[in-house]
Amino acid sequence: MFVVAACAIGVAMVLTFIRLCTGPTLYDRVAAVNAFGTETVLLIGVIGFLTGRPDFLDIALLYALINFVGTIAILKFFRYRAIGDPVTAGSPDGSRGERIRS
Repeated sequence: MFVVAACAIGVAMVLTFIRLCTGPTLYDRVAAVNAFGTETVLLIGVIGFLTGRPDFLDIALLYALINFVGTIAILKFFRYRAIGDPVTAGSPDGSRGERIRS
């Protein structure tokens, strides 16, 4: 049964990769990358059950967290063109002053 699940996840990953390559918009591609990461987490979990190594679930959970944070970072970058806080003029801590526009 787990072998069938692994094959189905593999097929879903191929279809998601096709969507990633042909997505008409940037947000479709980001959603495809997120879905591909989720399917990878599922595949790692299934492989862990197939091989009898439950420590793969820890790896899958870590990969899921990295996938989530990475997706949020990519979306923030494409929206604001920066990952960190905006640079402000004035004091070094940015407590006053106006935004510097580039």
